[in-house]
Amino acid sequence: MIQVPNEKFRIGLVQMACSQDGGENLERAAAKVREAAVRGAQIVCLQELFRSQYFCREEDARLFDLAEAIPGPSTDRLSQVARECRVVVIASLFERRAAGLYHNTAAVIDADGALLGIYRKMHIPDDPLYFEKFYFTPGDLGFRTFDTIFGRIATLVCWDQWYPEAARLAAMGGANILFYPTAIGWHPAEKAEFGEAQHDAWRTIQRSHAIANGIYVAAVNRVGFEGPPENGLEFWGQSFVSDPFGRVLAEASVDQEEILVVECDPKHMEDVRRNWPFLRDRRIDAYGPIVNRMLV
Repeated sequence: MIQVPNEKFRIGLVQMACSQDGGENLERAAAKVREAAVRGAQIVCLQELFRSQYFCREEDARLFDLAEAIPGPSTDRLSQVARECRVVVIASLFERRAAGLYHNTAAVIDADGALLGIYRKMHIPDDPLYFEKFYFTPGDLGFRTFDTIFGRIATLVCWDQWYPEAARLAAMGGANILFYPTAIGWHPAEKAEFGEAQHDAWRTIQRSHAIANGIYVAAVNRVGFEGPPENGLEFWGQSFVSDPFGRVLAEASVDQEEILVVECDPKHMEDVRRNWPFLRDRRIDAYGPIVNRMLV
């Protein structure tokens, strides 16, 4: 039986801008993990694909050279930092699994520097300036939870955040918190008309996962404009943490690098679930049709 631990834990979200220098991005991320640890964070999550600018804005086979093995250079460097700072690190990486086989992968490193495991992004988008199907094979490891020294966590990645089934399975796996490393922003031509609504939908769907599952949710996004002025992406930042009641505990700015450090209390999660027993009242005997694409 899964027991909800009583110990509070502190998370750190690293919201940063990325240059075209992968080594520089890695070292800046490592420094920000250290800064988050100094500020009291015990579990630190980096944004999606933090080692580079968001390369999926175009389809270019040369960009497969950005991929790396896991374990590999990035996990080696961050394992060192995790061990020295006694923090858990969640690192979103472009994984080279084999020749011609690549994934968008989150590596989870425990506070002793050990690689606990990986999650491979399951839902892969294909939209203007988000041509991820060109680069990434859908994940084949399922929706996983990881037992860190500070508690059980789950991580999904960006486009996964729109799917209630994924969040539900993470909660059913006993996670206390669900992390979403993210790279999402506005198209220049769309921002004026749709920008506010797009951001509100993104924030709302993740708060709804927190409410429906009685779980903490943390989304960490990048900032900055990447690409040509007429056809690039303005990443909207605004990384945030929601409690199991759907309340936003902390939120970063739209255009500045920031580190959010937030305390999470599993006892609050227990209290919310006792008063909103959604997991108790699920009709698992009636949900079989959910595995169909459509019913009409």
